[in-house]
Amino acid sequence: MPVNLTYFLFFYFFLYMGNAVYGTFIPLYFQHVGFSQAQIGTLLSLGPLVAIMAQPVWGLLSDRAKTKNSILLLLIIGTGLSVLLFPLTNMFLLLLLFICIFTFFQSSIFTISDAVTLEVLDKRGSGNFSLIRMGGTFGFALMSILFGLLAQKRIDLLFVVYTLILVACLLLALRFPKIEGHQKRGKKVSVWVLFRNRKLMLYIGANFVFQITLGYYYAFFPLYFKELGGDSAWLGWSMVISSLSEVPFLLLSSRIFKRIPVSFILLGAGAAAALRWYLYTIVHHAGWLLPIQALHGLIFIVLSVTMAIVINKEVPNELKASGQTLNGLLSMGVARIIGSFFGGITSEAIGMRQTFFYNSIIATICIVIFAGAFWYQHAQDKIKRPPGIRQQPQ
Repeated sequence: MPVNLTYFLFFYFFLYMGNAVYGTFIPLYFQHVGFSQAQIGTLLSLGPLVAIMAQPVWGLLSDRAKTKNSILLLLIIGTGLSVLLFPLTNMFLLLLLFICIFTFFQSSIFTISDAVTLEVLDKRGSGNFSLIRMGGTFGFALMSILFGLLAQKRIDLLFVVYTLILVACLLLALRFPKIEGHQKRGKKVSVWVLFRNRKLMLYIGANFVFQITLGYYYAFFPLYFKELGGDSAWLGWSMVISSLSEVPFLLLSSRIFKRIPVSFILLGAGAAAALRWYLYTIVHHAGWLLPIQALHGLIFIVLSVTMAIVINKEVPNELKASGQTLNGLLSMGVARIIGSFFGGITSEAIGMRQTFFYNSIIATICIVIFAGAFWYQHAQDKIKRPPGIRQQPQ
């Protein structure tokens, strides 16, 4: 299947450019217009609540559509138009409504993009998803610097810049080869099939808990950075460090997946998260947060790429998009709600420093519990496996 993967590389480049603009600076915009930490936490947690409802809908529609591409294009257009509603008001309730509309479209772009890209690579018979995803890493890094400088004077331009980036994504997505929805011909497969895969559910469960702590980080790190004396430009550089720290894993991921069990990879990411959140609590100047950001390359990218590849391999063709959106529902929906909403309340009660400390404890407890669960699952598989069949890395 002749496919020009350059379109995918640049698609991820621009997609994560947009993520740098919105994901990093929207908390600062809300603070700029006068909202409290609790209000910001509520605003940032409502979006993921909508994502919980939206992700299964878009996943099912993608699996049953004539092409998954049509759903992806609709999501990009809806996101670009709805984000332009934000600067029209500073009223809290109206912004809650606008975030609901925005997140209904935006929350599934990443998972549907991954589903389309991975299926294209499967049909092509060659290509490395991690290297394509690296385009997003460099896009995120570049825009973190550029918009960090711009945000010092005109953070209100966030929404126009984000929309222009999505236009570039749309033009690139139009060049993707068509990927059909595998249930379009009448073969219906229940999404409950996914829940009967115990190994997959364990992977998703561990990822979910670690993503809760990341949910707090994404919502409140910009505010914590500013509290410790940093400005928007230095915040941009901190995001550059976190983004570029993903490169080693992306370059080595194909070797890592062949040699290290998935369970070890996920637990390793959790250990890096526990260490990172603890280190946040012992520094007292924003400058010291910069080197700690390098640990990001052992957490988010490891969790997201590992789960995308595992789901693509573990689930049947008829549920590939639904599998990706189920993981997105939990990691980008429920986990972000818990992290941002309850994190906002906790931050006002005991402060952001102490909340990061509790995130470190949560990650550590998760490592212990899931290490035991993975060991038990491995033992059960070993008992059930017929003699002479070699165990696959888990």
